[in-house]
Amino acid sequence: MPGESDAVESEVEFPAELLFDRLRALELTPGEYAVFGSGPLAVRGLIDTVRDLDVIVRGQTWQQVRALGVVVMKGKDETVDLGNGLTFGTSWGYGVFDMEKLIDHAEIIEGLPFVRLDAVIEFKEIADRPKDREHLGALRESGLV
Repeated sequence: MPGESDAVESEVEFPAELLFDRLRALELTPGEYAVFGSGPLAVRGLIDTVRDLDVIVRGQTWQQVRALGVVVMKGKDETVDLGNGLTFGTSWGYGVFDMEKLIDHAEIIEGLPFVRLDAVIEFKEIADRPKDREHLGALRESGLV
């Protein structure tokens, strides 16, 4: 399919607040997306920078972001990379999560919806990458888990 490419992990780190501002600027439909991955830790001040902002989406919002970016295959999952640190998907590569529920029960913080920490913790425990272990340690030190 035109526009598809293999996913490449970025080594560039962005200030989380910059990516939150970029996401707000898209004016996506409320209730149709939520920030997942490291974003819920960043908004709580547990980490300052992120490689990208992972956003789960559904419905027309998925079609909207597909039209804005490049479709990238990450394993079996189709994602959209806007090339500005924002990455969108309808599923996530680790574990089995009910994306509808994650979006429906997202917490609104600073005007953006974030997947609840219990799901983020589960995701990071399953993924078990070095950055996930580091993030879980930061969560424990903060007393949030």
